Amino acid sequence: MSREIPAKRKYELKKRAEEMTETHLRITEAAIELHGTLGPSRTTLSAVAKRAGVERRTLYRHFSTEADLFAACSTHYFTANPWPDLGSWRTIRDPHQRLARALDGLYAYYGCTEPMFSNVLRDAEFVDFARDAVAPLHAYLEEAAEILAAGRPVRGRRRHLLIAALRHALAFPTWHSLTTNGVGRSNATELITALVEAAATPHRRTAVQRRGGCDVAA
Repeated sequence: MSREIPAKRKYELKKRAEEMTETHLRITEAAIELHGTLGPSRTTLSAVAKRAGVERRTLYRHFSTEADLFAACSTHYFTANPWPDLGSWRTIRDPHQRLARALDGLYAYYGCTEPMFSNVLRDAEFVDFARDAVAPLHAYLEEAAEILAAGRPVRGRRRHLLIAALRHALAFPTWHSLTTNGVGRSNATELITALVEAAATPHRRTAVQRRGGCDVAA
């Protein structure tokens, strides 16, 4: 015969669970802050514990490895900072308008998330779990490129060139390079839109291109 848990014990268990959840969140947010300022490769578990105000053994009760902590950080961060909705881009029939809308929205997103993306993408070359964390971003951008290429009457080599231009246009380093050179969002969108449109537009080859040489005239 089962015995009902006393009300006081229920309260204690509930309070304990709430404290665990709060500590888990505090550790996660402390790690996110350090990843955004120092980067994953320079963030130690000791630093996370100190920032969260807990002892290392408490941190390890919640996250046994750095990879576990980073996975929690990624989930929490992208829940709070979701990528632009690809579905809204699909509804725009005109490919030119779709491209301009997508770049403006994505570049605005990059502007809000720049510290985190700069650090994580930099450290993805050295830290395995950072590399795993950016894999969904690469998949997202690949799908975005296909959406933005839809509806354009290009095939073969021209389509290959268009997809390459779209991948370049959507990449964080492209936006970051323009921004660090003083190009604002609207001008960056206009500039990169022109690049993609040029890639999608067949043009006549010059005499130099037909010969396969270089025009080096002064």
